[in-house]
Amino acid sequence: MNEKDLRNAKTATKLIFLVCGLGVASWAPMVPYAKDRLGLHEGQLGVLLLFLGFGALVMMPVSGIFINLSGSRIVIMVSGLFIALTLPLLLIITSVPLMAFCLLVFGAAIGSIDVAMNAHGVQVQNVYGRPIMSSLHGLFSVGGLAGSLGLGFLVSLGLGPVYAATGISMLLILICITQYRHLLDAAHERKIIERYNHFKDPGTGTRPFAWFSGSVLFLGILCFSAFLAEGAMLDWSAVFLRDVKGIASEFSGAGYAAFSVAMATMRLLGDRLVERFNNKTVVAGGSLIAASGLVISIVSPWMPLVLFGFILLGIGAANIVPIFFSDAGRLNNIPSTVSLPAVTTLGYAGQLAGPALLGFIAHHYSLSAAFVCVAAIMAFICVFYLAKSASQPFNR
Repeated sequence: MNEKDLRNAKTATKLIFLVCGLGVASWAPMVPYAKDRLGLHEGQLGVLLLFLGFGALVMMPVSGIFINLSGSRIVIMVSGLFIALTLPLLLIITSVPLMAFCLLVFGAAIGSIDVAMNAHGVQVQNVYGRPIMSSLHGLFSVGGLAGSLGLGFLVSLGLGPVYAATGISMLLILICITQYRHLLDAAHERKIIERYNHFKDPGTGTRPFAWFSGSVLFLGILCFSAFLAEGAMLDWSAVFLRDVKGIASEFSGAGYAAFSVAMATMRLLGDRLVERFNNKTVVAGGSLIAASGLVISIVSPWMPLVLFGFILLGIGAANIVPIFFSDAGRLNNIPSTVSLPAVTTLGYAGQLAGPALLGFIAHHYSLSAAFVCVAAIMAFICVFYLAKSASQPFNR
């Protein structure tokens, strides 16, 4: 692979991460429109939203099979097109069962592209010889910020919501079609996997339960923990600021905004940090910074310091998941088409189940107690990752 092809593959992968971020976040401002159009109350809407998460969770491990058969770029293309085609439908469907099915398909496409783009990113990183996963996830975060604001901005300019969503969909389709030829083909990708996963037993990757490897499950559990913290910010930060800290409702989103901007910025800078230090230092230091930030937010009565704590959480947590994906993509004798779907699925499960677990703790104790648990989980990541790295280092 020559330098130009590698550079094009890297750029194409970044744009696919942007597509995923745009697609996921563009749905968020559509939710109120869907709620009003379908005449749902909050409980019914909550049940309906489960279909999106269920579709993603089911499709993540399945997508590994398709990647193994056809390569990640085929999965990226098909998933990207499904995201783009279903996005406008979410604003025009008037039937609850049909909406549930559309969300299921939309979630399945999100789950598939998530696994495929991370698998592809790991292979490009392996060939590139330098860390790039943090910046890839940084582009996902940038896409998330743009998607969450983009549809509302287009509507404010006088464009109808359906037309605004269609415009975003056309952009996603354009990116997928133009970048497809720059992504690694299946044969090239397979050679990279065989080279960097150091196969001693060629049959290992084809065994049905190869993903039950201790290293895969270990990284999956840590990924579950890291995603749980992100899910806590998404679902509970506004409630925490309003009900615990007494901030006005119209400003309650400031905590998640501070967290998101800090995370996006830090991910764009993360590759340099990993290259200058190492995976172990960035994960250990980041998890401790994140835990400290949460503690500051919990104990501080002063709102600027509370928001500063959320910023520290975003800074600390930003590069943890990209490093876990990099580690999963270079495990000895386990192909990334096995390890990455497993780690991604467990991580996404943390983002879905975590907020519910925190809600249970908040109901029986307090929301502050639930956030203390999240801080403890971040410290848990530091301790166990250091212990694993010392006893049996991940391949790099």
